[in-house]
This record gives sequence, C-alpha cells and structure tokens, in this order.
Amino acid sequence: MLSARNLHYSYNSHPVLRGIDLDVAASEFVGIIGPNGSGKTTLLRSLGGIIKPSLGSVSFEGHPLGEVSRIQLAKRLACLTQTVNVNLPFSVWQVVLLGRNPHLKRFQRLGKRDDQIATAAMKDAAVEDLADKLITEISAGERQRVFIAMALTQQPDLLMLDEPTSHLDIAHQVRIYELLTRLHRDRSLTVVVVSHDLNLAAEYCQKLVLLNNGQVACVGSAPEVIRKEILEEVYGTEVTVQTNRSTNRPHVMLGKHEA
Repeated sequence: MLSARNLHYSYNSHPVLRGIDLDVAASEFVGIIGPNGSGKTTLLRSLGGIIKPSLGSVSFEGHPLGEVSRIQLAKRLACLTQTVNVNLPFSVWQVVLLGRNPHLKRFQRLGKRDDQIATAAMKDAAVEDLADKLITEISAGERQRVFIAMALTQQPDLLMLDEPTSHLDIAHQVRIYELLTRLHRDRSLTVVVVSHDLNLAAEYCQKLVLLNNGQVACVGSAPEVIRKEILEEVYGTEVTVQTNRSTNRPHVMLGKHEA
C-alpha cells in the first residue's frame, strides 16, 4: 500500500532520515519506534505527504505521492500529527465533521450521508456523548479520541498517527490502542503509529520499525525487534526484556531484573 525508497530528509542541512526503505502492506498495524531524534516524526510526515523528502521517493498504491492530488490522497489517507489542534470554540460535532471536507465538491454543503458517517465515526471512537461540548473544554484523552473520529470521518484506508498517547495516563493510553486495534480488526484499516512507548507498541502492533540515527535498525514482529541486544545498542542503556505472561508479548524494563 505504502512504500518508501532511499528516503532522505534534512533540516537546515542536518540529516534526519538517511536512506530509509520501508513497505506498509494493506491492513497492517505498524509501529514506528526509536530514541528521541531518531527521525520517527519526520518519517511519518514524509510517508503522509506532509513534507517532501530531500531525496528518494514515497509511493501510495504504486503511484508516486507527489502525483496524487491532495484531495484524492485525503480521501484515502488520514495523518494526525502532534500539531493537530483546535483552539476555537467549535463543538465536538463540528470538529468531527471537518473530516468530510475532502469529499465535498466546491460550495457543496454537508448532507444527511455526511452526518451519518460522522455519527458512526464518533460511535467508533466512543465520543458520541461529547457531541455538544466545546473542543476547548474536554480532556486531552477525549480530544485525542475526537481527532481520531475526525480522521475516521474521512473514511480513509490508511490512518497514520504521531504519538497518539503522549501526555495521557495509562487508562487513556490503553483505550486509544484498544480503539486502534478494534478499527484495524473490524474495518481492515491500515494503521501506522509513532510511539515512544516500547511496551505499548510491542503489545499492540503487528510489525515494528526501529529507527536509529535516521536509519532503520530493525524491522519485524515484536519478538524479533524487542530484544535486549538490539535495544541496548540503539538506546545506549541497559534493559531487561521479559515476556508478558498474559499476552505472550515482550515487555521492556530498565536495568537488571531477576527473571
């Protein structure tokens, strides 16, 4: 579905991405992980067409991203970055309906079908009870779910999110990832998520992409990537990797721990 080849990107001549090759297949749930400054957000923004790579290419379903119109891309791909915010006193319902904009012709008004799609998206994101509240008056966790509902209202085939659980407590973190897992499972939605939390990513993602210094250090399943020797080399700190007995997924702890 989405491919990057020899992807490079620099900020003010400072290399951030260095020759990234990556494939995201349809219906995959992919997590992008790595230390601070490793290029996670830049990679997501490049894959989502928000920024143009300095060198290399990104293609969506075999078509170079630069050749796909912004409107057509927005109908298929939704990319939520950390900069997404609404500081105006819009209701949650109004914010969610913004997701229908790519589907409207010039001067076309929202109709019954748009309302139905937005209502279904709010139900999926469990924010239907917030419809009449102002976006500026709800919690951070609620806002995050509202923005996901807005993205779902676009009816994308591919949903990309940058640190969707940052600054959220454990309960809200789990709810966001459970939501993404349900959408991935029930709708065959392709999901790409950037995460700084190794344990959340290992618990929920089918495939992990570990970045280091703007390059891909490792790609594979959670057990293939979340390994002591790999993490210690990339993160430069001692870790212990154990298995979560209830899910059989790897779990990372700092320092030495008795098994």
